[in-house]
Amino acid sequence: MRPILLFLLIGAAGLMGCSNQPSGQKKQETQLTISDDSLLTLVQHNTFQYFWEGAEPVSGLACERIHLDGNYPDNDQSVVTSGGSGFGVMAILVGIERGFITREQGFRHLRKSVDWLAKADRFHGAWAHWMYGETGKVKPFGLKDNGADLVETAYLMQGLLCVRQYFRDGSEAEKQLATDIDALWQGIDWSWFTNGGQDVLYWHWSPDYGWEMNFAVEGYNECLIMYVLAASSPTYTVPAEVYTKGWARNGNIVTTTGGKYGYELTLRHNGAEEYGGPLFWSHYSFLGLDPRGLKDQFADYWSHNVNHTLINRQWCIENPKGFKGYGENCWGLTASYSTRFYFAHAPGEQHDVGVISPTAALSSFPYTPEYSMQAMKYFYHEIGDKIWGKYGFYDAFSQQDNWYPNHYLAIDQGPIVVMIENHRSGLLWNLFMSCPEVQAGLQKLGFTYPNNEQK
Repeated sequence: MRPILLFLLIGAAGLMGCSNQPSGQKKQETQLTISDDSLLTLVQHNTFQYFWEGAEPVSGLACERIHLDGNYPDNDQSVVTSGGSGFGVMAILVGIERGFITREQGFRHLRKSVDWLAKADRFHGAWAHWMYGETGKVKPFGLKDNGADLVETAYLMQGLLCVRQYFRDGSEAEKQLATDIDALWQGIDWSWFTNGGQDVLYWHWSPDYGWEMNFAVEGYNECLIMYVLAASSPTYTVPAEVYTKGWARNGNIVTTTGGKYGYELTLRHNGAEEYGGPLFWSHYSFLGLDPRGLKDQFADYWSHNVNHTLINRQWCIENPKGFKGYGENCWGLTASYSTRFYFAHAPGEQHDVGVISPTAALSSFPYTPEYSMQAMKYFYHEIGDKIWGKYGFYDAFSQQDNWYPNHYLAIDQGPIVVMIENHRSGLLWNLFMSCPEVQAGLQKLGFTYPNNEQK
């Protein structure tokens, strides 16, 4: 556990401690006094608070959104998000390791959340996208989306398996927590979501509408982790053909024309073959799944994700639409809040509306550490208070439209904490990849990766 004395030493230099000083003086002092390493820790610390101080109080899980101006759509302050909570429990582990909280504090928090999840609505073992924190009952994500969301469940279980591995050799109480997470893991019927034994996984199932949403998940997008976990399940596994025929489209997931600016993309990104689409596609599945040296018959996932990030950055540098602020230090297009409310920002004429999402560059630290640090410094020192708040950088901004809402989303805050930590220590990658079931599942699907011995 690392001490937090650092924060006592640098607190006066940060924007929080200098809020009454002229902005020019703030920039000069912070640039002179805070190191790159300290800035990484400060960003992790504040962003972690979204999942600690800002957690929904009954469940301890992640609120879908936090708006510091109090202006919420549909009065949903208490709505918990399952996928964002998966990212959030990973952030709690980072908080323990970085000394933001004690191990006992983190354990008690996670104990409460696991107990809540065991009682919340589930459908063939899977959770809904949204749930009410007070009751654990589903809040429909859409008219027919009032049941299981297998993708969000996969994000949640990715995080919970990291928690299981973290506490599995601890005290008796910690071992019991690991056992209880294992019960949740074994209770997810991944095979049900083949919709009668098809060679593909379906995203949704509703107790009222069945399979009417009819969303068979084919790659490539953010859903790789769902297929890895389905193949890894010790109780309700799916055969390799579900991956190769469904996700990989009988090999048609591979392209020879993907990529831009000299950076190759070997996978056919859905609807975004040339530029690779929004950057969260290289984040969400890889918070636990370690892309370093990860390969299968279709791709080298490390080089693929690096190239995806570099294409995104280069688009912002070239800035063909002439948006104010874009450049080598201000880049990052992904799904986030937007001047269009919520939008999957990405390179391309139809997908770039002048909105930068800090999570895009900051969650890419493992792939582009130098360029991500440049962006972090620019966001913190140059834009500063306009986009920096109590839970870290706000979700999105547009210098073009002078648009700086003080809003946060769980699915964007979580990857910042986790991927910075993976860049610094590999913590979550090491935990997730230590799961023996995951190792077996990856082997079944034909993946190879270095250091695959059980940790």
